[in-house]
Amino acid sequence: MAPFDTPATSRRAFLSGAGALMISVALPIKARAQSGGGEDIFEPNAFVRVSPDNTVTVMVKHIEFGQGPFTGLTTLVADEMDADWSQMRAEHAPSDAELYGNAAFGPGIQGTGGSSAIFSSYEIMRKAGAAAKAMLVAAAAERWGVPAGSISVSKGMVSHAGSGRSATFGELAGAAASQTPPENPVLKTPDQFLYIGKSAPKIDTEAKATGQAMFSLDVYRDGMLTVVAAHPEKFGAKPASFDAAGAMEINGVEDVKQVGDAIAVFARNSYAALKGRKALDISWDESAAETRSSDAIAQERIDAAKNPGATAGENGAIDDALAGAATMHEAEYVFPYLAHAPMEPLDGVIERSEDGGVEVWMGSQIQTGDHNAIAQVCGVDMSKVKLNTMLAGGSFGRRAQPTSHFAVELASAFMAAGGQTPVKLMWTREDDIQGGYYRPLTVHRLRGGLDADGNIIAWDQVIAAQSFLAGSPFEGMIQNGVDASMVEGAAEIAYDIPNFKTSAHIINNPVTTLWWRSVGHTHTGYAVETFIDELLEKAGKDAVEGRLALMKDEKHARLAGTLRKVAEMAGWGRAAPQGRAFGVASVESFRSYVSQIAEVSIENGGPRVHHVWCAVDCGVAVNPDIVRAQMEGGIGYGLGAVLFNELILGEGGAVTQSNFHDYRSLRINEMPEVDVAIIPSTQPPTGVGEPGTPPIGPAVANAVRKLTGKTPRRLPMIKDMQA
Repeated sequence: MAPFDTPATSRRAFLSGAGALMISVALPIKARAQSGGGEDIFEPNAFVRVSPDNTVTVMVKHIEFGQGPFTGLTTLVADEMDADWSQMRAEHAPSDAELYGNAAFGPGIQGTGGSSAIFSSYEIMRKAGAAAKAMLVAAAAERWGVPAGSISVSKGMVSHAGSGRSATFGELAGAAASQTPPENPVLKTPDQFLYIGKSAPKIDTEAKATGQAMFSLDVYRDGMLTVVAAHPEKFGAKPASFDAAGAMEINGVEDVKQVGDAIAVFARNSYAALKGRKALDISWDESAAETRSSDAIAQERIDAAKNPGATAGENGAIDDALAGAATMHEAEYVFPYLAHAPMEPLDGVIERSEDGGVEVWMGSQIQTGDHNAIAQVCGVDMSKVKLNTMLAGGSFGRRAQPTSHFAVELASAFMAAGGQTPVKLMWTREDDIQGGYYRPLTVHRLRGGLDADGNIIAWDQVIAAQSFLAGSPFEGMIQNGVDASMVEGAAEIAYDIPNFKTSAHIINNPVTTLWWRSVGHTHTGYAVETFIDELLEKAGKDAVEGRLALMKDEKHARLAGTLRKVAEMAGWGRAAPQGRAFGVASVESFRSYVSQIAEVSIENGGPRVHHVWCAVDCGVAVNPDIVRAQMEGGIGYGLGAVLFNELILGEGGAVTQSNFHDYRSLRINEMPEVDVAIIPSTQPPTGVGEPGTPPIGPAVANAVRKLTGKTPRRLPMIKDMQA
């Protein structure tokens, strides 16, 4: 089953963050008035709704799971409308790829990923706000019989100074709907911005803080059954047989059925469903299952990386350069499977609609794929599926599923129950940690060469990993044996090295994998930035000045700018406090540029990170506070992963961890002090949800090497350093 089918160029844009794609989009026009309690609701386009009570609601086409699109996209509309921030609201847009497709992904896909929400929506949301304002002004001009040019708008009030007349947006809503929408509304110049570039409070904070915000788990329908599913503990296994007698004895359990490769328990409440699942007796067919340990899988990839793979990037003559190098340096890195572990695991609700279709509530990150998958499983046209995107408690990539596996399981459970009774499918924390869709276990092998003067003349990098694109609707992105998501950040690097080659091996196995916050950059950033640091050290060059000297191409000027800034912030060149060291790293990802310096000591056999300085260039910072928060959050998330996290398959292939007690997150007392500087820019805004994560690992590792003489090469660091 393919949840959706799109051109390879669109798939490539989705996974790469669209590279240097220029976004230019037409504004979906649907100006109309709806009845609202006897008064009119004004909808000038697909993104803005003005109500008689003077509230302005922005339809946000990207899922909000903490990264800030509700606030960021609302800011763009509010600024162009000259609205008052207190009147602004936000809600998720319907699932409709024609109206709400992500311009960064290409035509036909509504979804969130690649840190693209602000980048892809900057122009269109500003146009949406500007069009609404123009129509409100035109309505006022017509009502008052004055030229539109004599009317001003400020803080949500439309005014005519000459006559002293004024009206709120709500009072003009009905009249504005009869105005002709402008095809190309005039946008503000940066000097006119009211909210863009300033830190307006997040629009969803109060609802979340008071418990009013609705998540999928909060949705209850009359007569609803709660479903939990028992999945095989070994990847690739399937049910051979099951005995439901024990489960059916549990009070509240209504039924037990096979749903896909899982055994699902249907109950009147979650307690009964969970208790019933424990009482199941299941025999699994493991003939096609992964039964190796993660160590054995790693060794397979280590062996593969000893030889070149499919070429991902190349210039010069790498073999000759390595053979003629005065000094050779080699390194091997092993990156483990990682779970995303969002605070809210997967969940969703589905029920039959009066028209014979279905209505669904879930934290859908790729609405187009989930929408199509649900329609296929339920045997209805897509027009008969109403998909409500819900607020979600984090994702980090977990909800962006190429195969829409959760939507398929939700719809399949509904149909297994007869397709009439509402169903809530719920994954527990244990289901999430043990349920696969991890960051792939990846191995890097690097060889570098220096000439007699200490210049880096050769760089050879081989990557061996699993491709989560294989077998998915995005498989067309694998070109000439290379999965671009596996080699991003390594196929081309920021440093000018005359002889360069990166190649890759795709080695698949039954363990399900998925993109993880910052995708390939999460491991390529670590390998590239620690290896360049070691080569510069061997050459007797400073880690900052040496990097800057190699960033010769103008296209790396913005990354170099963040490196200069972070060096200034941290006072690079000064002596570190006693027992501590500084490490630096710079990574470009998802069109944004981030450099970080970490101050580290060794405590209890592992790194202790005291302070992190971070400089980011993300173009126009629509809301600087959100940019800082995403840098801070990305640092904390990445730091916890490189220090502690590893999803371990034991002997026999079963995952050995189950919850936060043995797959731990960074604790609050372990979070370093973080200083963030945002580089002033007039460039279009780019992503911040992921780019803060890649540099923290190598920055810490480079400091650790100064303290111990060794770079942690097999993550997590604690395990590597205590081995």
